[in-house]
Amino acid sequence: MSEVIKIATRTSYGNALVELGNEHDDLVVLTADLAAATMTSIFNKAHPDKHINCGIAEANMTCIAAGLAATGKVPFASTFAMFAAGRAFEQVRNSIGYPHLNVKIGATHAGVSVGEDGASHQCNEDIALMRTIPGMVIINPADDVEARAAVKAAYEYKGPVYLRFGRAAVPVFNDEATYKFEMGKGIVLKEGKDVTIVCSGLTVPESMEAAKMLAADGIDAEVINIHTIKPLDEDLIVASAKKTGKVVTAEEHSVIGGLGSAVCDALAEKCPTPVKKIGMYDCFGESGTAAQLIHKYGLDAEGIYKVTKDFVK
Repeated sequence: MSEVIKIATRTSYGNALVELGNEHDDLVVLTADLAAATMTSIFNKAHPDKHINCGIAEANMTCIAAGLAATGKVPFASTFAMFAAGRAFEQVRNSIGYPHLNVKIGATHAGVSVGEDGASHQCNEDIALMRTIPGMVIINPADDVEARAAVKAAYEYKGPVYLRFGRAAVPVFNDEATYKFEMGKGIVLKEGKDVTIVCSGLTVPESMEAAKMLAADGIDAEVINIHTIKPLDEDLIVASAKKTGKVVTAEEHSVIGGLGSAVCDALAEKCPTPVKKIGMYDCFGESGTAAQLIHKYGLDAEGIYKVTKDFVK
């Protein structure tokens, strides 16, 4: 059996930026004194003339990015999700969202998989915050292949994009030779008839493993990877819900305002369906390894399997 390759999507972010920098003169990468952690140090080494360290001043960095976009540049403002969506929310809303500027926000270290850094840095609210900003695209890639494709798609898109990346290394399950990223379109990874599992980010490979465990119990689960949370692929989700009759959502984020809420919004309007959310239930995380925390909060294959099995039965 071949060994599973694991790569953190923040590393994918840095590598994709280098490739874009080789091709486009209008690309500028900004960091808030976190180049090493966000892996934009890879870009800085390759293109120091296109890299700006704004210091520990995320709100200022956001406004600088807005100014650069107004002059025709394509800035990628990079920092931890807690700071990109939390500390700089007002600037993202008023300086990027309101004028609908062509700024890309590279938010790394999202979710509880930040691990030992603890609750202060484990941002489980960023998707909810960004969903409220009109016109903001939100992308949460699941592996290295998808993350690099997402960064390139974000560059091509004209308008604000929030890109969410993780700290922990995650399995690479997509085949780069055949993978196609299409903004706003979900991907059916496994067809099924008994229940739909809608997942995003690191819960995608875990949901695939959970589907195998469910199959052993005679439950045929459909698994959908939603890499673009906004705009949501409502047509795909509604079609699957009509087929299976039950939907489970799995996300490394609060169950309030994230993928689960987006799915519920769509289904409530277009196809009322029983839904069970898996995620952070109105709580802060805590310190621990990424694996320990993902298991504790039921975001691994075992947790998704148990919740889905009980929901179907």
